Amino acid sequence: MNIPYKPLLPETEQPIVIIGASGIVKDAHLPAYEMAGFKVFGITNRTISKAYDLQKQFKIDHVFENVAEAVKNAPSNAVYDITVLPDQYIEILEQLPDGAAVLIQKPMGNDLAQAREIVEVCERKKLVAAINFQLRFSSFVSAARYLMTEGIIGDLYDLEFKVTVNTPWELFPLIKEHPRLEILFHSVHYIDCIRSFLGNPKSVMAKTASHPLKKLSSSRSTIILDYGENMHVVINTNHDHHFGPKHEESYIKWEGTKGAIKAKMGLLMNYPDGLPDVFEYALPKKDNENEYEWTEVKLEGSWFPEAFIGAMSNLMRFKEGSDEKLSASVQDVLGTMRVVEACYESSKNGGISFDEV
Repeated sequence: MNIPYKPLLPETEQPIVIIGASGIVKDAHLPAYEMAGFKVFGITNRTISKAYDLQKQFKIDHVFENVAEAVKNAPSNAVYDITVLPDQYIEILEQLPDGAAVLIQKPMGNDLAQAREIVEVCERKKLVAAINFQLRFSSFVSAARYLMTEGIIGDLYDLEFKVTVNTPWELFPLIKEHPRLEILFHSVHYIDCIRSFLGNPKSVMAKTASHPLKKLSSSRSTIILDYGENMHVVINTNHDHHFGPKHEESYIKWEGTKGAIKAKMGLLMNYPDGLPDVFEYALPKKDNENEYEWTEVKLEGSWFPEAFIGAMSNLMRFKEGSDEKLSASVQDVLGTMRVVEACYESSKNGGISFDEV
């Protein structure tokens, strides 16, 4: 079976101005843009030496001292790529030209109030604004989306994200101490990906937990999203599995009335080097519809860095008019942030007390 999964590229050149020079820019944004042939016009960062380091490594045309200088010198059709922490989003967005295209790093703010403020600024300035939720555009999610859109696995009734890994949080010093660590900075990807298939849930049940031996606000979560009586949607994450690789897991599983799909997310295992992704689907055998046969499909690219091509491509194509929909628009992602907020409310308020039953 031929499964189209690669993103369509923009038809026009739209130079990119990157605001921020963190590790994710070095490891994902710039390698992805290099693969796609996107032109990076300039970069700026508070610690300017980091911007110069990336300029040398990736042959970026210009380094700017600050956002104002970058905006002043940028071409009129520039796309702005904001890669800093959420606290700085509003200040930066206010400096962008009205009507500009901008891709904002996830999450869309530290909480729902901040997310709504970001949407307000983007709408007031008429920005063509999207949030960089790249998992929507990863090869294995795009392939699964095709199989579902074509009705090949039937009607979806079960969607599961399972992550049991040993995450080296020390690689992320800027977010390691955040009071909303696991759901806001990790499971938010899964919440957003689920919404890209199913829309907003009816309700949310969640519990996020810390670890007794670590100074992290949270590193394990269970989230149940209610999409009705026939649908089972769950996210289970454990970033503290430091007992070796034998029982590590990292996958998405879709089950439908005609078949199933399972995608191993290799990136999260043995991070940051990762392991290979595996994409498989199951359909009834031709000679016996009561038995299922799993088929593995080799897909090119992974979540990092290739999915970053899709996120930026969609923004550019929407801006030029060749894509009808801006997939992760700030307006759409407001729904993701509402679910995140509901998760924290649910975790805080707890379930039904055993003594009350």
